[in-house]
Amino acid sequence: MKTKYFLLLPAMIIFLGSAGCRHQETPASLEPPADRTVELTVWGAQEDEALLREIFSSFQNHYAGEADFHITYEAQSESSCKDMLLGDLEGGADVFAFADDQVAALAAAGALDPIENPEEIRASNLPAAVSAASVDDTLYAYPLTADNGYFLYYNKAYFSQDDIQSLNQMVKVAEEAEKLVVMDWSSAWYVYAFFGNTGLQVGLNDDGITNYCTWNSTDNPIRGVDVAQAMMAISRSSGFASRTDTEFLAGVQDGSVIAGVSGVWNAVAIEEAWGKNMGAAKLPQFTCAGQEVQMASFSGCKLMGVNAYSQHPEWAARLAQWITSQDNQTRRFELRGQGPSNINAAESPQVQDSPAIAALLAQSEFSQLQRVGGKFWDPVTEFAGNMALGNPSGASLQAQLDRMVEGVTAR
Repeated sequence: MKTKYFLLLPAMIIFLGSAGCRHQETPASLEPPADRTVELTVWGAQEDEALLREIFSSFQNHYAGEADFHITYEAQSESSCKDMLLGDLEGGADVFAFADDQVAALAAAGALDPIENPEEIRASNLPAAVSAASVDDTLYAYPLTADNGYFLYYNKAYFSQDDIQSLNQMVKVAEEAEKLVVMDWSSAWYVYAFFGNTGLQVGLNDDGITNYCTWNSTDNPIRGVDVAQAMMAISRSSGFASRTDTEFLAGVQDGSVIAGVSGVWNAVAIEEAWGKNMGAAKLPQFTCAGQEVQMASFSGCKLMGVNAYSQHPEWAARLAQWITSQDNQTRRFELRGQGPSNINAAESPQVQDSPAIAALLAQSEFSQLQRVGGKFWDPVTEFAGNMALGNPSGASLQAQLDRMVEGVTAR
């Protein structure tokens, strides 16, 4: 894990030497007592390093004179934060960013304590974000974003408004242009798009750990086999490819990709590549069992948590709330294009005018808060990977669906 250290000292004790001398020792008479030193470790996405460094500085300036802050930044993926933290709670970060689907497990493990000022947080954030940060109506984390979902990016130079209504049509257009429409089928998070609006179900059981899943149903109006066949009809086209999010962006930048499914985190880079031709919209429909089915999506939020084992819980909570404040969520949008959970920040003109945010809001009608257990991911990824290859072994689709569901629902 890559670690960066930022030593933040209150302005009152900074000794300004001559212009030609960059480092000066603080006079002993000005050194604060040891109990004024606050050491905090923060985990955040690698892409957030510059933003977090800026926020750390503003936090130090705001609380100058109250303590000496030694804030350590460590790059940590929000998607795997839970596993890293629960591996060593006492040695984990004081403050950490994580995806909202981890909040129940972190709270149950004692890694999170209830927020001490819940009404203030509830009043300043979107209801959906507050719900995502809660377990049984108890708030356990600070909402950071309300944009952890996905939608369609497309290059207007290639697609009409009619084209983007159908994924099958978009793939045909890309094939004729010798370009690509891409989507990450190696991620079960994205694969949910094909099953979510078919009447086939997946979700958490009452134990909060295991899953139920009917994606292999043979008696639903749209069967699991129908979805599998629809996916293969798309993947067999030379105008489609399963690509990771990183590969999608690289294709946008080199011109080989003209549309794809991703989230707001790529908005700035895509606009830089496509300029005025950048388009964003809700996900299209796809042809399945002789009908057009609207693609679904998982939705969610990014949250900031405070480790219940922090040696400085009050300062850790202050820092978490500072990172998620209205001003800093607005700054996050400006630098990273991420949608605020703070109500005032979300209602600002610059956020409302964002094509990516508008597309996310349009897709929200067809989205579901991500609530699945850990056994969901690998079996779905294995199944979808074979569909992306066009089922080269020729194995029974029903057998593969049964195998996937057996894995997803395993106890």
